[in-house]
Amino acid sequence: MRDFLDTTFPAAHPNLGDLVNRNLLRSEIEGGVSLRDLPPETTLEVHTQNRVYRLVCRPDGDALISGHPKYCPAPVRVKICGSNWGGSMLKLGYIGRGMHLEFRHPDYDRPIVTSRIVDIREL
Repeated sequence: MRDFLDTTFPAAHPNLGDLVNRNLLRSEIEGGVSLRDLPPETTLEVHTQNRVYRLVCRPDGDALISGHPKYCPAPVRVKICGSNWGGSMLKLGYIGRGMHLEFRHPDYDRPIVTSRIVDIREL
């Protein structure tokens, strides 16, 4: 099992506000995974405050996701947008602890946003 904790911290970006820089640094401290760094068919278990999701990464950036009784009780192919901090700023293609996973479901017009991510594990 891989632990998704990156120990390299970026410097604050001079063109971004303090809150944005704080959130970016916090996401690096709390850890997460960039989906583009994973081989296809990698399976992740994403624990949020309310649910446990299973994601199977697809080579085109999509994923099969399950774990929500309404949106994905059985695996459904979705587009993983990334993670956000509860607002409109999105860290693209990234799933991070302390953040909210955001994905596009084929049956819904708006993105689905999960509760706060508590843990991420590779199965």
